[in-house]
Amino acid sequence: MMNVERCLLCRSFAIPAEQRTSGVMKGPVAVVLMLLLNRQLVTARVLKQTEPRNYDYTMYHPLPEIMAWMRKIETENPEIVSTITYGTSYENRDITLLKIGLNSAENKKAIWMDCGIHAREWISPAFCQYFVKEILHTYKTDAKVEEMLKNLDFYVTPVLNVDGYTYTWKDNTTRQWRKNRSPGTGSCIGTDLNRNYDFLWGTIGVSTDSCSIIYPGPKANSENETRAVVDFVGARSKDILCFLTIHSFSQMILFPYGHPNIKDPNYDELTELVNTAAKAIKAVHGMNYTVGSVTETIYPTGGLSMDWARFIGIPYSFAFELRDKGEHGFKLPEDQIQPTCEEAYEGALSIITYIHDKTFHSSAVSVRATLWTALLASWLTSTALL
Repeated sequence: MMNVERCLLCRSFAIPAEQRTSGVMKGPVAVVLMLLLNRQLVTARVLKQTEPRNYDYTMYHPLPEIMAWMRKIETENPEIVSTITYGTSYENRDITLLKIGLNSAENKKAIWMDCGIHAREWISPAFCQYFVKEILHTYKTDAKVEEMLKNLDFYVTPVLNVDGYTYTWKDNTTRQWRKNRSPGTGSCIGTDLNRNYDFLWGTIGVSTDSCSIIYPGPKANSENETRAVVDFVGARSKDILCFLTIHSFSQMILFPYGHPNIKDPNYDELTELVNTAAKAIKAVHGMNYTVGSVTETIYPTGGLSMDWARFIGIPYSFAFELRDKGEHGFKLPEDQIQPTCEEAYEGALSIITYIHDKTFHSSAVSVRATLWTALLASWLTSTALL
């Protein structure tokens, strides 16, 4: 039987009066129409899969859609965008970034941004996608953005923890998964990738229980995802000016260090910089972001990617904790994606613009970074941190 009211093709056929009255079709006509309708639905599905569609930045997207979006961005902007696969996850998924920058004959400086290091923080990958969209949308009309793309390359990884992120899309029981999906050496699966970096690894703010969400792994840099970042960023550390890692939630902008006995020598400058970024964020939708070093603002922690980046000589390193402050937590509603991204974009752009302008007017940044790395390395070898 077929419901006449739901059959679009029925309008083209003469339906017997008794079937129009009952609303249900029977017999040979119904069979023919059912076959035609099935063909129509299959055709519609095929067209939906093959026709290009506008990407919706106000929705959360699973990893296959994000990867397809990256390929599309590269195809539509070949003069400024390229994709680079720089690692493979435990479950054999590609770890891929978008390189964005105008061609230059000179060796360029760079900005690093990664999103989705923690699987359940869906607003983070959404922000990376929004950031890319805005940069590509504005550089042809905004002279400042164009200048920065001439001097800088942006390395943007929309989803770093590709296995964990995929797992959070499985069903409601996996939505809150945080770690990656490697088995490690314990009884439970997964390592907290943001406790796995080789800077004060395992010293503070972690758990040796493999079932804990802050389990740092069996050793520093043990995870595929961590090693991918370490190899890629480490090889370019002299050129990368800023390391940005995007998280949620709690509305914060953080800078190194996660250990209470270490204070960045640029503390005052960093404090001023994140305060300015917080003001830029608040100017968009009135949201307040707390700012400060990790130990002052959240809690002491070792093995952070942000701290590692600073230690290897990258002059500026920050972590953004996006909306909200706990009402929805990691399940931020989709109607908050756009306002969250809009405000965070202004905050990130504030930091990037400052670093760009300072770098291309003074060589003090690179000199100070090199000196600080040497001093810190020497200090660490002679000081007990625990």
